[in-house]
Amino acid sequence: MRRVGMGYAQRIADQFMVKQQRLVEAFEEFDGEARFQRSRWERPELGGGLACVLQDGRVFERAGVNVSLVSKDGLPESAAHPDITNKPFTATGISLVLHPLNPFAPSYHANFRYFEIDSETWWFGAVCDLTPAYGFDEDAIHFHRTLETWCNRHGPHRYPTGKAACDTYFTIPHRREMRGIGGVFFDRLTGDFDPLLDFITDGIATILPSYLPILQRRCPTPYGERERAWQLLRRGRYVEFNLVHDRGTRFGLQTNGNIEAILMSLPPLAAWQSQTTPQPGTPEADTARFLQPTDWITKSFVPVYP
Repeated sequence: MRRVGMGYAQRIADQFMVKQQRLVEAFEEFDGEARFQRSRWERPELGGGLACVLQDGRVFERAGVNVSLVSKDGLPESAAHPDITNKPFTATGISLVLHPLNPFAPSYHANFRYFEIDSETWWFGAVCDLTPAYGFDEDAIHFHRTLETWCNRHGPHRYPTGKAACDTYFTIPHRREMRGIGGVFFDRLTGDFDPLLDFITDGIATILPSYLPILQRRCPTPYGERERAWQLLRRGRYVEFNLVHDRGTRFGLQTNGNIEAILMSLPPLAAWQSQTTPQPGTPEADTARFLQPTDWITKSFVPVYP
């Protein structure tokens, strides 16, 4: 096993910066209209990063791809590792959230991170998940099978473990539903350093093939006020999870990071209404079946509505 030693986070952050640029270029090309605004930030007592945010594009109403490298004397409780809470740490991560304008195109979230406490205590983490306002079996199957292919290149246990953890993590307890169709979630991956770094790097490379084919299918779909209103209501659930339950949001706020970069995960518009229940048999009502744990790998594609 490689003895990592302090300071390896900087080299991983440099790799994340390269990946960030490639993702930004790919999303700009797909949008075809808007461009990411780049904003570097620094905190003397913390570190810094590069936030890239696109707004009001042809495809993306908001998209963010951020990289940070931070150090602090005390690991906050949101890191969910009580045995080392309050110890000095260094952490780097690349995170992205994309909220398309078209209600039929799902939102996408991914985060890949590395924490370093000392030469003996370090770990990687990763998450990719998809949140549709309107669910399509074809999209869910493609997304999960693409993630499974990535995971299987690094061990047959990776996907089922990550999928189960994701279903659990991205549940909104007070709503008794998942935020979306899940994906994979990994925390505190440790052991043999180089294979784990390969796993993380391969995961970042999986973002585009897992998402762009879905956007290509859904973004041309016509929509009107009804679909837009439903999208904003579903975005309200996204906001509820991020502000109430998401550890990443709490971690950023507890470390006094860049507030705008932390909250770029929120959609620019969302809505809440009292006692909103879709009519049975409508596409909006069908969304509910996508918000419970489902084995999308073995599921056959069954079109539910045009």
